[in-house]
Formats: sequence, structure tokens, C-alpha cells
Amino acid sequence: MKQRLVETDGLRQQVWEAGEGPLVILCHGFPELGWSWRRQLPALADAGFRALAPDMRGYGGTDKPQAIDAYTILHLVGDMIDLVRSQDETEAVIVGHDWGAPVAWAAALLRPDVFRGVAGLSVPFTPRRPGRPPIPTWRSIVKAQNLGQFYMLSFLEEGVEAEFMADVPGALRKAFYAYDGATPDAERSTGFHPEDISFLESLWTPKTLPAWLDEEELKPYVEAFERSGFSGPLNWYRNLDRNWALTAFAQDLPIIVPGMFMVGEKDPVRNYTGHAAAELKTWVPNLKSHVVVPDAGHWIQQEKPEIVNAALIAFLRGL
Repeated sequence: MKQRLVETDGLRQQVWEAGEGPLVILCHGFPELGWSWRRQLPALADAGFRALAPDMRGYGGTDKPQAIDAYTILHLVGDMIDLVRSQDETEAVIVGHDWGAPVAWAAALLRPDVFRGVAGLSVPFTPRRPGRPPIPTWRSIVKAQNLGQFYMLSFLEEGVEAEFMADVPGALRKAFYAYDGATPDAERSTGFHPEDISFLESLWTPKTLPAWLDEEELKPYVEAFERSGFSGPLNWYRNLDRNWALTAFAQDLPIIVPGMFMVGEKDPVRNYTGHAAAELKTWVPNLKSHVVVPDAGHWIQQEKPEIVNAALIAFLRGL
């Protein structure tokens, strides 16, 4: 693997890359980096592919626009299209985990001429629903079902950045532990928390790191977030309603390119995306596989790299 800066049309992107062959773009989620794909890049290179894992907009060594509305789904998809162009390529397969998965699904939906295949990890494709934007919809559901507070709604509030920045290593340790498949059920987050405390306060304080993450591997995350903060990453959440408004033109469009979906059996995200996963084949009619990985949590490509790598390579070779 090597790391370098890539100049695209409107954004300087820091990427990890490895290998030669057909291009594969790997999109990370929150609170992660291109470094999160460190166990996939060499495997994809060995299998005959060229893999690029960027720090996404607002993260790590990539540029971090100040404006909140500079983090819409159209900007994020545009960044990936520009990244393909910057490599003198006309097409790629796009893979996404966590927030990177909606970017990957949207990229395949909107530009099937560029992205010839798509793989989503942890988060299934969720079609745009008519009626009203997602944030007020979620607020009413959470209130009606007495669920307390939903973490994605918590991330919209002022002061969230300051809480994360007060103890970056502690916040990351909590987040990685709370969504890990090996974490005891009672200590794993559900994605919901009591209204009288913050999301971070609701998370268990771990005594050790997850088995898949040692101190040296944690260090790049800590250094990156201490340097660049959390405003850019949290602005992705603050555009949820704006994304809904901007994508009315894509209402009811299916994803026509081949796709695959993988999720950990113990991933807390399944608590609130089960309906989307169940109807995935409707919206991705060329879905090649839907894999539930036993004992895995949310950080699936880091927790179970051998399983994820084998499934990704099989999917890529089958295109």
C-alpha cells in the first residue's frame, strides 16, 4: 500500500492505493478513514485489481470545506466520479461501508455508466421515500415508539463536535467497541439512547480495544481526528433532509448494475435498516449476493477481513 494526494476537479483527496488492474474504489464511513480498508487493499491487489481508498470529503488528509451544504450526497458522489477521472479511467466498481455505502449506492444509481458494479457493507440501499424528509419522519417514529433518542438525530445538535474533541482517543474507543460483534450484548449500542444523556455518554467505556484493532492501528485515526476535527464528518448527517430534496429527480429509480450486500449478524445498524435490507432485491434487481456474516458487528471489513475479502473478490471476478 502507498498513500498519496490526488487533485480532482474541486477537491484534493488523500488516498491509499495498491495493485494494478480494473479499478475498485473503497468508501469508508464514520468515524473512519481510508485506513479502514488496510486489510482489503493488499488482498484486492493480489487478486489482480487496483484498489483506491480515499479519505472521504471532510476526513483525514482530504480537503474539508467549511459550509455545511458542501457535504450533500451529490458532492460525495461527484467526488468519486472525479476520483475515477483523475486515474485516467472511465469506469470502476464502487464499494462502501457505513456512510460510504449510501455514497456507493447513490453513485451506482446515478452514474451506472461510470460505476459498473456496487457493493454495500453494513448499510443497505434505502430508496427515497415520498411524503416528507427523513429527519422529521424519524423524530415522529422515535417519539411514537418511545425509543428515547436516535444517534443520527443527536449528531444534528450543537456541541457534538466539542464532545468528541474533548477526548478523541476515548470517543473512538467507545465507538469501535459499541458496534463490535464481540462486544457483549448488554454493552453493545442499539443506536438509540436515553434523551437525558448524549450519545457518547450512553456508550460503554471499554477496558480494551476490540481484537481487530491494536494501539498502532488506532493511532492514525486519533491523529487524523485530533488534527481535522469532526465538523466535516458530522456535516454528512446535517444534509440528510437536503439530500432528500436534491434527489427527487431519482425517485423510484432502481440500481441497474450488479450489486452485493454484506452485513454483520450483530451489527446494530440492523435495528433500523431491516426493512430496507428485506426489500433490497426490489431496488437492486441484479443483486448477486446478500450475505449475513456470523458473529460480525458493524466494522465488518476490519472484524472479518478474510470473509469480506473472499466475497468481494468473488463478486468482482464475476462482473
